[in-house]
Amino acid sequence: MPLTIRLVEPAEQAAVADLTAEVYLGGGFSDPGYEPALRDVAGRVAAATVLVARRGGRLVGSVTVATRGGPWAEQAVPGEAVVRMLAVSPDARGAGVGEALMRSCLDEACAAGCTVVRLHSQEDMTAAHRLYGRLGFLRAPSFDWSPQPGLRLRAYALALTPWCGHCGAELTAEGHEDCRRRAELEPPRYCPHCRRQLVGQVAPGRSTARCGGHGLGSG
Repeated sequence: MPLTIRLVEPAEQAAVADLTAEVYLGGGFSDPGYEPALRDVAGRVAAATVLVARRGGRLVGSVTVATRGGPWAEQAVPGEAVVRMLAVSPDARGAGVGEALMRSCLDEACAAGCTVVRLHSQEDMTAAHRLYGRLGFLRAPSFDWSPQPGLRLRAYALALTPWCGHCGAELTAEGHEDCRRRAELEPPRYCPHCRRQLVGQVAPGRSTARCGGHGLGSG
């Protein structure tokens, strides 16, 4: 049966909450104290993009991708997307559901003009690590962190463009510390696709920068 990936609908939010809690709590990847966040689908919809996977009329997976900052975009700066809470029903694993959801997240990030996609994963989520590797994600150890004692999260990142928009140098999974700080304060100066210097335009209440080569712009 064909697999469909699309935005979550309001009537599906309760089922997505149940699936996410089942995967993370039932799989031993979280504790009951985090259950309210796992079930907060409405909160994720308000600040990010929640996608669902359906096959044969059944909900078989879901994922959240934050492309515009907000509470679900942990450790991100403008121009970076963050993937959260990938969940695949246990009886649907091994059939490409997780990969399809992740590829849709990459599509969402590209459409939003993001240049990097980041995510965190627990050390024992080895099947997920293999999936990230197949999609081109690389380890980004400088972004590893421990949200609570005894829980260490591994960071992975995928550069969607070849060049850094702030310094024009090659963009890597780790990124450039100075450029990430600048991203919080100023728009890019270089086209991340072709490395040309962007041409700035100032209008009342808004400034934009466009690439003279192919017209991509940033506000």
